Amino acid sequence: MDLFLKNKSVIVTAGSKGLGRAIATEFAREGATVLIASRDEKNLQETVASIKKETANENVTYIVCDVKDPDAIKAMVKKASDWNGTVDILINNAGGPPAGKFLDMADEDWYHAFELNLLSFIRTTREVVPFMKKQQRGHIVNIASSSIKQSLDNLVLSNTMRPGIVGLSKSLSQELGGDNILINAVGPGTIETDRISELNQHRASEQGISVEEVKTKAEQLVPMNRYGQPAEFAKAIVFLASGANTYITGQSLIVDGGLIKAL
Repeated sequence: MDLFLKNKSVIVTAGSKGLGRAIATEFAREGATVLIASRDEKNLQETVASIKKETANENVTYIVCDVKDPDAIKAMVKKASDWNGTVDILINNAGGPPAGKFLDMADEDWYHAFELNLLSFIRTTREVVPFMKKQQRGHIVNIASSSIKQSLDNLVLSNTMRPGIVGLSKSLSQELGGDNILINAVGPGTIETDRISELNQHRASEQGISVEEVKTKAEQLVPMNRYGQPAEFAKAIVFLASGANTYITGQSLIVDGGLIKAL
């Protein structure tokens, strides 16, 4: 299947590690021009070099960007548009908020989660939509969490902010469908990333067991009996953001090996 991604201008936020890195790699493999962003320049440099080597695509670059900073977001989109003349695809991604229960969280925790996991998506989308409207096409994929379908224990911040991404995606799909701009939300389940390792360490500490035991228990809950790999998740994102997807918009997809039981 031709995904029609050659030379398409792509932005991937939180693109230096984990799911973002895997997504950027898959886009590069398909011949897109990819701009990745995160706060750590050293990680960005290493990731760009690695992606170029792995995919033989030299059209990969980076920008340091804290997505909680609206000026940094504007600079990121300007770099992509100056480089390629437009932005065809936006992958909104950000690190997950801290684990914890409701009474563990102070106001600053809520503000941080709102800025990082919802407002950053709003701001970045606002910057790219004019390019997409002008060319009458575009794809936006908002990376959320499986908590958009089923609440997760001890993750009250995620359970609160991530469903907002679904509401945003659905509203925008209605507003922008006539401009041929397709917007979807995708939630990862237990994909083997640093974020999952961090949560497993938190659970191990709470339960007084080893991280290995936590992982084994978690894998037993997945019908496929294993964690997913970042590349498996990335392939779903790349399809939804590609020219091969011409009619799927306003949807919420979970990539979790069948873990979530909610309809």
